[in-house]
Amino acid sequence: MFPMPFLVRRLTSVLAVLCAGLSSFSVPADEYAAKRRAMIDEIRRETRWVSSEIGKSELDSRVLNAMGKVPRHEFVSEDLRGIAYVNRPLPIGYGQTISQPFIVALMTDLLRVEPDDTVLEIGTGSGYQAAVLAELAKRVYSIEIVPELTKIATERLKRLGYAEVETKTGDGYYGWPEHAPFDAIIVTAAPTQIPPPLVQQLKPGGRMIIPVGGQFLPQYLVLVEKSEQGTVSTRQIVPVQFVPLTGAH
Repeated sequence: MFPMPFLVRRLTSVLAVLCAGLSSFSVPADEYAAKRRAMIDEIRRETRWVSSEIGKSELDSRVLNAMGKVPRHEFVSEDLRGIAYVNRPLPIGYGQTISQPFIVALMTDLLRVEPDDTVLEIGTGSGYQAAVLAELAKRVYSIEIVPELTKIATERLKRLGYAEVETKTGDGYYGWPEHAPFDAIIVTAAPTQIPPPLVQQLKPGGRMIIPVGGQFLPQYLVLVEKSEQGTVSTRQIVPVQFVPLTGAH
């Protein structure tokens, strides 16, 4: 029989070895933190390049903070995670893409989302834009026309804790009237014209950001504003290239 002090020392030594072994296989708390910071720096640089078009040289700090929190690498396939924070769109399957970070940040900034707002998103895609909006708004409703993408995004958003987002499969052209009116609406695919149902579902004083144009024709990011009296105005922001908005319309 070994004396008690020896057993204590031996057990301590074994535990130390085990802990050392486990630490060698552990994943850093956030190995993508540096890439997210670099992404934010790139967004700031690109904002300055288009400052004359958008009327500002810096985006809302709340938007940049939200972009800095959402783990973009979780919204792409594993083979693309190494470039998840590069300022470019990436494929997510089914002919769809996740927009480049600058466009996500710009569109979000133009909405001027407040903490008590309810936002409608047309085109859930990977769920990334919905997650960014969920960092800023009270509630996000998101519609995706591809059932497989709806399923993937819904499970992903739930796993990552974005309970503020509700998704469904449907034709986004017609919006989500059951939850209207919305303080803000964001469309992440391009119709050839602004869908009237979305304008109708926009709350007075609300804003909609939408890419408009044909698949092989020039597209522009358009800001739609509805005054408190219900008057609608539009303004072209910057040229863009989005996948077309599909559906029965």
